[in-house]
Amino acid sequence: MSLLALLSDYTLQNVAMGAAILGAVSGVLGSFAVLRQQSLVGDALSHAALPGVCLGFLVAGARDLGWILAGALLTGGAAALVILGLTRFSRLKTDAAIGAALSVFFAAGVVLLTVIQGMGGASQAGLETFLFGQAAAILRDDLRVMGAIAALALGVVALFWKEFKLVTFDPVFARTLGLPVAVLEVALTVMVALAVVVGLQMVGVVLMAAMVIAPAVAARQWTRRLEHMVVLSALIGMVAGVSGAVISALGRGLATGPLIVLAASAAVAVSILFAPGRGIVWEAAERARERRGLRGRQLLTTLLRLAREHGDPDYPAEQGMLDAYHGLGTRGVLERLEGRGHVARAAHMPGEGAHWVLTPAGRTEAVRILAEIGGEPV
Repeated sequence: MSLLALLSDYTLQNVAMGAAILGAVSGVLGSFAVLRQQSLVGDALSHAALPGVCLGFLVAGARDLGWILAGALLTGGAAALVILGLTRFSRLKTDAAIGAALSVFFAAGVVLLTVIQGMGGASQAGLETFLFGQAAAILRDDLRVMGAIAALALGVVALFWKEFKLVTFDPVFARTLGLPVAVLEVALTVMVALAVVVGLQMVGVVLMAAMVIAPAVAARQWTRRLEHMVVLSALIGMVAGVSGAVISALGRGLATGPLIVLAASAAVAVSILFAPGRGIVWEAAERARERRGLRGRQLLTTLLRLAREHGDPDYPAEQGMLDAYHGLGTRGVLERLEGRGHVARAAHMPGEGAHWVLTPAGRTEAVRILAEIGGEPV
């Protein structure tokens, strides 16, 4: 398929736009959930949306997206209130409350889905696709509904940005300022249900939790400011959504929803490995650099102490003695110090190992290191 034909495909356009909307709203709202240590709330609310899907179908009597999403929002919001109520008014911890809400609501949804499938008739056909999503079935009218819900959620975040930010990082201080912390926490949690509603038809209730968590986790690795994290999380979600849609269109029989989740997960993996300052590879490289720097500092101070003990600023120290003193091979470190102009090779008798002497620059650096650590008077 040519690039022009691919971009002109009506289904791909719908899927890509829907995936971009989903990525943006889930990235923004997921940032608050991750920072508030409520990542699994998205999992609970996405599973809690299933009974709402079934109730919406029963009310409408057909597979009407508006009613289905309204039902999903209703039960998702109810699950959010149940989680908050259990954690606030009982002795249950957050993880136990999330597990209880998830299992009860999802079980109710499976029962309702089984009842609907037993009713017969063509109107209930395809209702089970909300479990895993069916992006190819999205229409332009569906995009308008998704866009309206996403605009509502993002508008609320923009309107109460300062309040949400304060409640996320310091709810105790927010309470002393007179802010309705409980109401704001409920609003933040319920709005995760809005993100779930947006992604139901795209990735389904089972995989929607990944779209709430993954973009925010990836963005968290690259920045320390909430403003930057929210924007970056939305961009990662949008790129993952569109990438999954395009890969699904290029492949044959590949489901769009799982590919979107895999693209978002790939962004998480890259971020965890390579993000500056926090990535595993970055930290490993920093530790290796620090070890090399520490060995160099140790060798410089050792050479300076030897020179002082012998009363000779140009005292040549044998490399074998340095190896024995430090318990490791010092040749590589000495060669790096030589490249920096801190040490130089000294003449020695035939048959002896290499000898090293401090240069004036190396002597100055060694004196500075000793003064910095307070090991010896300058």
